[in-house]
Amino acid sequence: MRLFLFFVFALFIFNACQPRKEHDHSAAKQDVSGADTLKKSIPKEAHAMVGKEHITIRYTAPVVKGRVIWGGLVAYDQVWVTGAHRATTLEVSQDFIVLEHTIPSGKYAIFTIPGKEKWTVIINKHWDQHLADEYNAADDVARTEVPPEVTDFQERLLYDIVSQSDKAAVLNISWEKLRLSVPIGFN
Repeated sequence: MRLFLFFVFALFIFNACQPRKEHDHSAAKQDVSGADTLKKSIPKEAHAMVGKEHITIRYTAPVVKGRVIWGGLVAYDQVWVTGAHRATTLEVSQDFIVLEHTIPSGKYAIFTIPGKEKWTVIINKHWDQHLADEYNAADDVARTEVPPEVTDFQERLLYDIVSQSDKAAVLNISWEKLRLSVPIGFN
């Protein structure tokens, strides 16, 4: 046992006496900066607890990349998947309210119809869809109109859920220089 302890001690002393190598931390510094340098759409999630209720948003987040978004990449007055690739999903653990619509707990797709003055926000029961290719208005469980707000520039599409109380939250959808704020409530 003494021989083993002597060996461990000798190894410790040997390592302590070795010259230290300098590490290149430039990659770590780039990661710490928070700069989003990916140019492709990436999968993202937003989560929130509102009281005891859990809300999850899963989406694919595209980037502006210098493109014209509203009325360009995203057409006005047409159903948009409000993300890229797959339908954005909204999953809520209890029955919830979107403006005047009471919706059973479950998993849904979020679509929007962008307009210059107002947007239509759609909650659709067919959550597993590719873009809006399979969208059918007969599967809508709620539609409501929300005015877009001008905001600071947002390069990548961002969903954010802000809890306001045990019974209320706001779902914010921000991209380019616009934001939609959709109230969500619980009984």
